[in-house]
Amino acid sequence: MLQKIKENRDFHRIYRRGKCAVSPALISYTVVKRGGGIRVGITSSKKIGGAVVRNRARRVIRAAFHACEPYLKDGAAADIVFVARSLTARSKSTEVAAAMLGQLVSAGLAEAER
Repeated sequence: MLQKIKENRDFHRIYRRGKCAVSPALISYTVVKRGGGIRVGITSSKKIGGAVVRNRARRVIRAAFHACEPYLKDGAAADIVFVARSLTARSKSTEVAAAMLGQLVSAGLAEAER
């Protein structure tokens, strides 16, 4: 079950302490923790467009994460924040999923092949 990050203080903690990974379609901040599973937060700023564009970007990121879930390591525990970029809303979820999987692998949370 996917747990969501909702508290502003949690987002700020992850921005400060997390490791950043950047791609043209997505930015991710990851903080590895000891237990409790994986919690995910998704943000999109007004820089990328109006409400419709921001909502589409969040939907694309959510769909990409669901596509990457089978690749997550068993027992992985982390807090992850995905930040949408202007390219995110114009991309397909499969393209964003490829970038996301690369970022999760580099963070040590996923395996490239399952």
